[in-house]
Amino acid sequence: MHSPFSSFAGERIAGIGHNQGPPIEAGRRFRRHAWTVARKELLPKLPLEIIRRRVARARELGLAYPAYASILLGSGRDIVGFLFTCEAIGLRLARTVELPDRTAAKLRDLARCERLLLAEPDGDPEALRAALTAEVRLGFAAAGRAPMPRAPLPEGRAAIRAVLDPLKLPSDAVVMIGTRGAERAWADAARMAKFLPAESYFGAEAAAR
Repeated sequence: MHSPFSSFAGERIAGIGHNQGPPIEAGRRFRRHAWTVARKELLPKLPLEIIRRRVARARELGLAYPAYASILLGSGRDIVGFLFTCEAIGLRLARTVELPDRTAAKLRDLARCERLLLAEPDGDPEALRAALTAEVRLGFAAAGRAPMPRAPLPEGRAAIRAVLDPLKLPSDAVVMIGTRGAERAWADAARMAKFLPAESYFGAEAAAR
């Protein structure tokens, strides 16, 4: 007669008191507890006044508070600048330099941070920066030339550093706003605070351009 506590080949023996339910992986409860504690530690209890200041700062930067808080948590630094690509801001070059009205308004509203520009590979960054100042009344602290879209990561990183270094801006305190996967890779290679798609930063208008 087959005993209820015997086993077939390859089967584990269930001891006395076992409820015959599914096996519980060793240490599972402890790992769940440790993960819960770790998540709570990542969300410190901040005084209300600090939260209010951060909400106000996020507004100055044109960011939703959760996005701003995420960047602070990741880098430990406040944002000191945004690096925009021409496509991200919807820059149109004809006889004059033009920007969508809502985009230009949002850029003008940025406070206590630098506006930076990454021009197209065949563009003239300084001429473009001067034209934006003269024709759109929008100043950029620095501008540089982007590499070709398929350029290797070191070239993308060097192009970004060429814009940041003259102003002595730390890359992990600058957010890049772009439209292409290659630009995200450049931002990662340069260890920037964050890469945000233009649609995410400027909203539906960016997607419609």
